[in-house]
Amino acid sequence: MTNMYILVLTIFVIWMAFFDTNSLMIHLELRKEVKKLEKQKEFLQGEIKKDKKILEKLSSKEELEKFAREKYYMKKENEEIFLIEYEDSLKTKNNE
Repeated sequence: MTNMYILVLTIFVIWMAFFDTNSLMIHLELRKEVKKLEKQKEFLQGEIKKDKKILEKLSSKEELEKFAREKYYMKKENEEIFLIEYEDSLKTKNNE
């Protein structure tokens, strides 16, 4: 009789660990996915904080103008822009 109980219990444990819809393997995969998504959430929250700081900084007209000039090379009317590049800042075949 005891062998029958052990056999049934073994089959039940194997079924619950591998074949059931709520199996142990599925739980482990879902736990990995949750950890990955939590890391991604932390990263994106950090990016949101950075973007909020940039938006606060760009709320003043002077900072917005500075940003537009530096990033997008925008200019006022009747102005000329000269881009100065140094040799060590240029990519050459030797530096790659």
